[in-house]
Amino acid sequence: MRVSSQDVTVMALLADPDAPTQIAQRVARMLPARLAGTSGRGRRFDVEVVSEPFTAGTEDLPTLTRRIVERRSAENGDVVVALTDLPLRAHGRKLVMDLSHEHGLALLSLPSLGSLRLRRRALRAVEEAVLSLAGPRATEAGEPSQHQPLGRFTGRLAPVHPGPIGEEETADVRYVVTGPRGYLRVLGGMVRANRPWRLVPGLSKALAAALATGAVATVNSTVWSLAASLSTPRLVIATVGSVAIMISWLIIDAELWHRSAEGSPEARKRAALYNASTIATVGIGVLVCYVGLMVINWVWALFILNDRVFASMTRTPLHAEEYLTLAWFVASVATVGGALGSGLESDEAIRAAACSKREQERRRMLQDDHDE
Repeated sequence: MRVSSQDVTVMALLADPDAPTQIAQRVARMLPARLAGTSGRGRRFDVEVVSEPFTAGTEDLPTLTRRIVERRSAENGDVVVALTDLPLRAHGRKLVMDLSHEHGLALLSLPSLGSLRLRRRALRAVEEAVLSLAGPRATEAGEPSQHQPLGRFTGRLAPVHPGPIGEEETADVRYVVTGPRGYLRVLGGMVRANRPWRLVPGLSKALAAALATGAVATVNSTVWSLAASLSTPRLVIATVGSVAIMISWLIIDAELWHRSAEGSPEARKRAALYNASTIATVGIGVLVCYVGLMVINWVWALFILNDRVFASMTRTPLHAEEYLTLAWFVASVATVGGALGSGLESDEAIRAAACSKREQERRRMLQDDHDE
């Protein structure tokens, strides 16, 4: 990175690998023009993305801050903004952003921005952090400082507010989220970081078993009779039960459940948050698979069933409602078959499909500590 001149603010976006780096690269393309237009005075902003696992092996804020300070000294720039997809906590509160005007650095926890419009919110958060950190230069030039961090990307459903800072901490401004809405916001951000849609191709063997089960069940006259006799509440119960079995089996078999080695309340809360994100991630992936199975079974039933044979076995005419009911019931049966088939998947494949790269590294670190 180049040393800044009087009219150029040089900054680095220090990002964890994978999703944070992708977001940082997108932010870097749009940020210079936005900053130049907002700050005025003819100032230019040079932005560089540095992809580096600065959170490797720790979630401790002082340690992370020290690493960012070291990176800023190495880069010899004006501002460093660090982005991570790990949920961070400070004094029992979920951290959104730490800023240190003395050191010219900011630390942004992406899950605290929520799951919706993440890239836009990240862009606005980084923009306002940079304007705040670069403000002292404007003050030295005799102009008012633009200290307006975390304003435009917050709202009624985004309860971001200042948080407490310890006397020996590097940060001088901190923003956190609290309460149920803040918890749901962080949880949604963690689920997005895990990218639950990746679970579908990651369960190829389980899906093959489910499809085979569904194909056989669709042409089974006993299944026809059961489907025709089931009421909507019972079909819903079958759906909930089969999905719950699949979720439970995947979490247990792949050892996705987080158990904290510490007994402190903070550790228990952290473990509960990680487990909630695991359940939500796996649940979304399984529901997507369930809907896909239902559609495939419906198409298969349209192709293979004969209305006269069906009516002779069930004493019910084969109409659109019967096709839908059969596909619905068979999807539940096939999901249970898929749960059994998921045992053929390797644990590593399921973890890779259900967890973000940061989360996988965190789990490996915890497992290594437990083994030692």
